[in-house]
Amino acid sequence: MRGDYHVHSSYCDGKDTPTDMARRAWELGMESLGFSGHSFLPFSSSWCMSPERTKAYIREVLMLKEEYRGRMPVFLGLEQDLLSGPVPEGLDYAIGSVHFVADGTGYGPVDHCREESLRLLRETFGGDRDAFAEEYFGQMCRLPSLGAQIVGHFDLLTRYDEDGPALFDPDSFRYRKAALTAVDVLAEAGMIFEINAGAMVRGRRTVPYPDSRWLVRVREKGGRILLSGDCHSAATLGDGVRLAAEYALYCGFRETWVPVGEGNLDPRPLENE
Repeated sequence: MRGDYHVHSSYCDGKDTPTDMARRAWELGMESLGFSGHSFLPFSSSWCMSPERTKAYIREVLMLKEEYRGRMPVFLGLEQDLLSGPVPEGLDYAIGSVHFVADGTGYGPVDHCREESLRLLRETFGGDRDAFAEEYFGQMCRLPSLGAQIVGHFDLLTRYDEDGPALFDPDSFRYRKAALTAVDVLAEAGMIFEINAGAMVRGRRTVPYPDSRWLVRVREKGGRILLSGDCHSAATLGDGVRLAAEYALYCGFRETWVPVGEGNLDPRPLENE
């Protein structure tokens, strides 16, 4: 297996330390491993790193880069939320993500739980699920301003659509227009779309992000992809990458991109994953 580059540790909302994750990657025979801790936000959040924990995270990942040098490249990345502002310097790569929409008094998370998504839909958007989608995808269009190379879980707002009656209708005209506009903006900006199977590994979805509707458009636009497990524990490291690879092939892709350091990513044949 080539590797996983959307990996969370105990510095944010993962279960294991970067040291434990790297050891497991080595045991699995991964060619490389990239960490992507959640960037700190301008407000308190239990699943993001604080500035102090970010410094400790960077120190440990840099230590692992040296420990595994010549054996397994280890990359320092961040999952940079749109609300966190531009990507800081010194990273090997960054995943740009949208996790929140404005709710009138602050920001509401789109992926915390089904009940919170329903509250946002009802109280912020007056039950208009297309308006919710337009706001979310409108924020996705702003990701190029961060300076991140990778688009994180493109249609994350649909996370709870399989838990009951779907909250969104991807086939509605307004939803499709908003999603396809975002795909076009991000692809034309040269950003790489991750195929994220993390929710599948955790039993919350039966397909990765993004939906095949949008991945086909990515391919038609000449866009690029990266395989992601969005891993939160050493026990599941690598599981999502295999699922993402199968999905990418199903959607017609024949190559994936992987970090190689200092902000660069290179293509690899997908059938080798």
